[in-house]
Amino acid sequence: MSGHASPFRSAAVIGGGAWGTALAALIARNAVETVLWALEEEVARAINERRENAAYLPGVRLPEALRATARLEATGGRDAYVFVVPAQHARAVLQRLRDVAPLSAPLALCSKGVERSTGKMLTEVLAEVWPEAEPAVLSGPSFARDVAEGLPTAVTLASSDAAIGARWMATIAAPHFRPYLSDDLVGAELGGAVKNVLAIAAGAVIGRGLGDSARAALIARGFAEFTRLGVARGARQETMVGLSGLGDLILTATSPHSRNMSLGMELGRGRKLDDVLSERRSVTEGVATASAVIAMAKRAGVEMPICAAVADLVSGARGIDEIIAALLARPLKTEGR
Repeated sequence: MSGHASPFRSAAVIGGGAWGTALAALIARNAVETVLWALEEEVARAINERRENAAYLPGVRLPEALRATARLEATGGRDAYVFVVPAQHARAVLQRLRDVAPLSAPLALCSKGVERSTGKMLTEVLAEVWPEAEPAVLSGPSFARDVAEGLPTAVTLASSDAAIGARWMATIAAPHFRPYLSDDLVGAELGGAVKNVLAIAAGAVIGRGLGDSARAALIARGFAEFTRLGVARGARQETMVGLSGLGDLILTATSPHSRNMSLGMELGRGRKLDDVLSERRSVTEGVATASAVIAMAKRAGVEMPICAAVADLVSGARGIDEIIAALLARPLKTEGR
């Protein structure tokens, strides 16, 4: 589909974590003039001087053509923007970026989360603070290190404008990185957010020693919750069973390399949330997203008991044994409801 489209001539990747760095390297290798904005000056300096983001993606050699900066103003005037700032900081950075970027710039949202203070998805935040931008959503089962090391990965690229979507496809596609085009932004974005919450639950099941059968049941019932919310929000069924929905959930809820699942495993073993987070540099999005997803579900009139249990777990409202007992004691019902 992107075979007849030209890639963007220049791009700015906003966010110097592992995923932002992997995407910047991917785009730069496609002969797109690429600049990566990192919040930390030392991260930008290390990329420029040593061709490595030792803080977030150690051991991966970055292309010579990639340039990094800690000055957001230095990203102005690019043809397209890839936004990889954690969800809880997205609004503030988008407001700043709007002042330096072309007003109607194409902007691909690659962060997976919901704004906790408002319960809004990032497409909604973007529409509020930068309505002139042309939004797209990139989401799917993709670990940054896998992509950076050239391992096969497939994702969803959702854009309401088919022509711009095709240009995004040409900009990010690589022999090992295959995007599939969609026009369902809601479905693509919702999957990336909810799966992080469900992955914490899956990790807690394993950390508590409840076994793989229990985790499989939790993933299936969690996906049913996600599907109900997606339908209520106007997402399409095929998006939810695709890469950005079920695909991303399977990866994140079954791999200990997942930040969210590994956090859940630690909580399942009885560790305190603050102790686990204090050991991490990267953001574990599901922690903040859990309560935001529940707020969204309540507004939509959708019941999400597993996501609600995660919200209680990370807030300390209930202990894990109490949560498990409550989930198992729920009324018997027909599957599919």
